[in-house]
Amino acid sequence: MPEVPEVRDSAPPPDKPSRVQRGGGVMSSTGLYIATGIAGFLFLVPFYLLVRNALSTDTDITGENWKFFPTDIQWGNISELFNDGTVPFAQSLWNSAVVATLHTIGVLLVCSLAGYGLARIPYKHANKVFYAVLGTLMVPTAVTFVPSFVLVSSLGWVDTYQGLIVPGLFSGFTCFLFRQYFLGFPKELEEAARVDGLGYWGAYWRIVVPNSLNFFAAMATITFIQGWNSFLWPLVIGQSPDAWTVQVALSNYMSNQTVIFHMIFMATAFSILPLVFVFLFLQRWLVQGIAQTGIKG
Repeated sequence: MPEVPEVRDSAPPPDKPSRVQRGGGVMSSTGLYIATGIAGFLFLVPFYLLVRNALSTDTDITGENWKFFPTDIQWGNISELFNDGTVPFAQSLWNSAVVATLHTIGVLLVCSLAGYGLARIPYKHANKVFYAVLGTLMVPTAVTFVPSFVLVSSLGWVDTYQGLIVPGLFSGFTCFLFRQYFLGFPKELEEAARVDGLGYWGAYWRIVVPNSLNFFAAMATITFIQGWNSFLWPLVIGQSPDAWTVQVALSNYMSNQTVIFHMIFMATAFSILPLVFVFLFLQRWLVQGIAQTGIKG
């Protein structure tokens, strides 16, 4: 019987990555690190200028001879800020904390309930209501500003927390985001809750909210920052110095005649500290929550 010749695989061995290819990976990683370092440096420059000017005199800030850091650090600017009789800065910090916190809690409660109702409760006019909510996003704030002030003034809420908080408890955009999120929430969990005898309210509080903390934290972060940075409405409603928020207090260091630079920078440094702490504490949930919005449905 003739011998059958052995058939060998003639396919060439897989190519090893060349030195050029390996070098390209190293070069791309190096470029990424360089770009990240430059971006981080540019991000930190405003904070450096803020701290540098807060601990300087007005002459050091506006003078021609620029120094990386002042030779004579003005630690007394801190006591000057909090002992200023014309601007109650400590009270304004407290007012901003109260207003931003209660504003955040109220917006999360109202908008999450509205978004859940639009996403889950069957109602023949649900889409019309949803489109009406979206329509509020196209109405400029200036259009509703005067009527809102007249209403708040008639209720006697000028210079009160109610006047600062209640008119902003509903946000059409936040309601829209909650609706989009709840449309992607697993219905099986809610159906199991209804089998156990829970209604929409019980399913919302016991099932939906505990399993949506990431998204709630993201919305809380955005809403808190928005409430803390609000300026125009607190400026109109908080007419008494005792009702000023931190943004209104900052504006009082600037006038047509004078600008107190070192006080502005020192006050700004203290005003951003709560935002930095909130962002650092909730940044992980912020990214996860925004990624879960889905923009579906």
